[in-house]
Amino acid sequence: MRILKTIAVTLGLAFAAATLAPSGASAQQASTPLIDQIKQRGKLQVGMASFVPWAMRDKQGNWIGFEIDVATKLAKDLEVELELVPTAWDGIIPALLSSRFDVIIGGLSMTPKRALQVNFTVPYSRSGTGIAANKKLTEGMKWPTDYNRADVTFACRRGTVICGEMERAFPKATVRQFDDTAVAIQEVVNGNAHAMGSSEPAPTFAVIQNPDRLVKPLNDYFTSSTEGFAIRRGDVDTLAFLNSWVTFNRESGWLQSRHDYWFKTRDWAGQLAQ
Repeated sequence: MRILKTIAVTLGLAFAAATLAPSGASAQQASTPLIDQIKQRGKLQVGMASFVPWAMRDKQGNWIGFEIDVATKLAKDLEVELELVPTAWDGIIPALLSSRFDVIIGGLSMTPKRALQVNFTVPYSRSGTGIAANKKLTEGMKWPTDYNRADVTFACRRGTVICGEMERAFPKATVRQFDDTAVAIQEVVNGNAHAMGSSEPAPTFAVIQNPDRLVKPLNDYFTSSTEGFAIRRGDVDTLAFLNSWVTFNRESGWLQSRHDYWFKTRDWAGQLAQ
């Protein structure tokens, strides 16, 4: 009986060891830099979110925008297929960490808090946030002092940096968060909120499209920021490649030219569904 128990324990430990230890294939994959996995797979999987003019749908339902240009060129330079993975903005970092895609190219502002979760590349974009206000509700109000009142409501997209910035700048006001920037803008257009904040040029474009209802209370950025690609932590080879790619395309002027096209012109507006 004692011998049988010893055999059973031994077999149990062996089974547990075999179950817990990574297989040869998975261990090799875990040690292979992501950039090499992408080349072997023949596909680059990019996490992104809808955000004008970073990523938008055209009349045919295709994705267009600054981020789409960047992701497309990165895949082309790697000589692999591009797979875009649209993801809810407030869940985009957890989705990266759970390996739903390889990299975030989605206008993700670089902050110390986010850098504790992911590795950022060097900046590939510099941008800022702006404010659009309801002309009627804010008539006679002075920026920023008159906006820090308990009867003032701001709107923003859930999970974006500007939501926290507005809460800190206007602690007496209410900040309501929505799943989409377009919904936040519509709340202000409809008079359900005094003002909304978002990455530029969304607030500026909203004012241009609604000149009778919206106004910009300040002409400068509300806050400025830099954006980087984000990957899972600890992969120095992939981070080195992406840093080199960003640096090369920044120095060549390609990144700036595409940024200017999407952020300083409306030449692309005719491609969008009305």
